[in-house]
Amino acid sequence: MDDWALPEADEVLAPEAVPGDDDLDASLRPRQLDDFIGQPQVKEQLRLVLDGATRRGEPSDHVLLSGPPGLGKTSLAGIIAAEMGADLRATSGPALERPGDLAAILTNVEASDVLFVDEIHRMPRAVEEILYPAMEDFRLDIVVGKGPGARAIRLPLPRFTLVGATTRTGLIASPLRDRFGFTARLEFYAQDELEEILNRSARILDVALGDEGCAEVARRSRGTPRIANRLLKRVRDFAEVRADGVVTGEVARAALALFEVDERGLDRLDRQALHQLCVAFGGGPVGLSTLAVAVGEETETVEEVVEPFLIQQGLLARTPRGRVATPAAWAHLGLPVPAPPGGTLFDTVDPE
Repeated sequence: MDDWALPEADEVLAPEAVPGDDDLDASLRPRQLDDFIGQPQVKEQLRLVLDGATRRGEPSDHVLLSGPPGLGKTSLAGIIAAEMGADLRATSGPALERPGDLAAILTNVEASDVLFVDEIHRMPRAVEEILYPAMEDFRLDIVVGKGPGARAIRLPLPRFTLVGATTRTGLIASPLRDRFGFTARLEFYAQDELEEILNRSARILDVALGDEGCAEVARRSRGTPRIANRLLKRVRDFAEVRADGVVTGEVARAALALFEVDERGLDRLDRQALHQLCVAFGGGPVGLSTLAVAVGEETETVEEVVEPFLIQQGLLARTPRGRVATPAAWAHLGLPVPAPPGGTLFDTVDPE
């Protein structure tokens, strides 16, 4: 099929819905900016952008949201559409394999619609280039045919707002990144913000959540609302099946122990990586691929899922010679910190 063959927009935008926890996740998402908890600086900036566009009676500037997974980028995209009184059309970078996929979506966008592209950094470069004139001049340039008979067609597009979400801002090409009128980076949440989110979710899910139980779940949620809500559901199951339905501190600790989430929020894979690093490799240094083989995971999983949180917690360091365990890692595992001959393993830390 020609790259410019236009599939039906629904083929890209509307994958088959599967009922389950995703429906609950959608119900937990805030609908208005005032209901969004945390990220005060981003909220204030976004409120100014949206109110200014509303007063002028025009769509908002394009918005780029970045940050680690689970911090609310998708929720903010829905909020932007709701605040502007517009329809939300959603897709993702990996789903846009050919220029025709994106062209099909753009030709079906109505005036003032919000087009949300999750993981926008994963779009192929050929698809990405279609967005340049669409974002800047609200037009779609397509080429019909091949060879000497090919001809260019320019299609006007209604004014719309593109909201892109990414966990890897550095992978977005500069020409695309520069076309966003407003960019915001979401940061990890504080303990009190997570407790507020958990209390709100508990009211929606009709969970009897005590203050101590709330604090226990929040403390183990890695500063991430998505993880907090997921743990709340599992703690709720434990409370309903093995307790009296009330999530107390004792019930929360027992439930999280059952699901292998320790007091610092490390899960089984995190602890396995630390254990292999400390015990099997004597604290390192060890290469990423070797560590990945030791825990039975792909290198991308270790580098993008395991390492960021361990580094953030000060349990692991990257050095020019490989990954090393910090003294805090040994202490967390209940192991004595060795004294390596000729100096320390932590003297040269890679700034990356």
